[in-house]
Amino acid sequence: MEIWINPACSKCRSAVSLLDAEGADYTVRRYLEDVPSRDEIRDVLARLGLEPWDITRIEEAAAKELGLKEWPRDDASRERWIEALADHPKLIQRPIITADDGTAVVGRTDEAVRDALSR
Repeated sequence: MEIWINPACSKCRSAVSLLDAEGADYTVRRYLEDVPSRDEIRDVLARLGLEPWDITRIEEAAAKELGLKEWPRDDASRERWIEALADHPKLIQRPIITADDGTAVVGRTDEAVRDALSR
């Protein structure tokens, strides 16, 4: 299992603490330093069963600068959103946990982290 984190994020720290408390075997990816490629973002979206706008932090300064609230949320615009996430990784919702069964969860709650552990 891998967890994408920003160490400055309290939700990320909570998720890591819970993984540690459960004795989970996982790898930490500091995604602001080790930026996911467009293909990796596509893969995580498929694993999550979500669209790029579903994991975008719309209130971030970069999102406001890009005007993301106004971007269409449709198939024709999907790649544009993925490109924005790859170019501005701070826009990616966190933490994201990729489970061993090929799925993933956005681990913002203890329940979501436990869900990833059960897979």
